[in-house]
Amino acid sequence: MTEETYLKLQHSETVVAHMASRILSAYIVSGQLSETNEGDLIDQAVKLASKLAERTDRYIDSDNERTE
Repeated sequence: MTEETYLKLQHSETVVAHMASRILSAYIVSGQLSETNEGDLIDQAVKLASKLAERTDRYIDSDNERTE
C-alpha cells in the first residue's frame, strides 16, 4: 500500500510553491534537470522563489499593509 502525504500550505507558501514550479520547469525545458541533480535544483528553485517573494514584499505594499 502506498503511503500518502497531505499538505496544507498557507497562501504565501502556495505562492512560493507556484513560483518554484515555474523555475523548475525552466530547468527542465533547458535540459538542466537530471536524476542526479533533481534535489539540488528543487532546492535552488525554492530558494530563488523565496528570494523573489521576499524582494517583492520589500518593494510592494498591498492595500492591507498601508498605514495612513
